[in-house]
Amino acid sequence: MSDRYSTGIEGEFEPGSDGKVLRNKLGITDPVEMDEAELVLLEKLYEVVLVEALPDRQLKAADLKTWHRRWLANIYDWAGQERSVNLAKGGFHFAAAAQVPRLLATFERDCLARFTPCHLADTDELVEAIAITHVEFILIHPFREGNGRLSRLLADLMAVQSGRDPLDYSAWDAHKPAYIRAIHAGVGGDYTPMKEMVTLACAG
Repeated sequence: MSDRYSTGIEGEFEPGSDGKVLRNKLGITDPVEMDEAELVLLEKLYEVVLVEALPDRQLKAADLKTWHRRWLANIYDWAGQERSVNLAKGGFHFAAAAQVPRLLATFERDCLARFTPCHLADTDELVEAIAITHVEFILIHPFREGNGRLSRLLADLMAVQSGRDPLDYSAWDAHKPAYIRAIHAGVGGDYTPMKEMVTLACAG
C-alpha cells in the first residue's frame, strides 16, 4: 500500500504500522484489523444505501461524498473530502489531485446525470452505463482511500435502481489483471473490456 501515495498530510501513515496503515483516529496499526474495521462500516453503509434509504433519483457528486463520509468518518479525518495528494498504483497514475474538482463535476454531468436514476430495462444498456460510470470514477479516484469499494456500491445501486440484484464481483477478484486492463483501456475511451467484466458480474 505504501507505494500508492505521495507525500503530504493525507500521505501520513499510522506510527508503528511500518507504512502499511494510514494515519487514523483509532490508532490501528495492523492492516488486517483496519480491513476488518472498514468492512464492518462498509456493510452498514450498504444497508443504508441499498435497503433503508434507496435513492431512486439522479445522483450528485455530493451523494458520493456523503457516502464516503458516512463510511469512514469514524476512522479518517479526511473522509468525504476530495483528495489533495496524487495517487498511483502499480505504476499507473490516477488523475492529478489538482484536477479532481473539475473532473468530478464532469463525472456528475456526463455519468451521474446521464445514467441515474438507472431505470434501464435493457441489460446491454445497463451494462454499458455501469461500465462507463465505473471506469470514469476509478480513473478520477476522487478520495484518499476506498475508491474501488465505493465505485462498486455505485454500480450496485445502479443495478438495484434497474430492478436487478447487486453485482457479483467474484469474477473481478479472480481475474484482477483483466480488470486492471479494462480500467486502463478506459483512458482511451474504450469501455468494451469493462463491459465484458460487468457482464460477468451481472451474470454471477
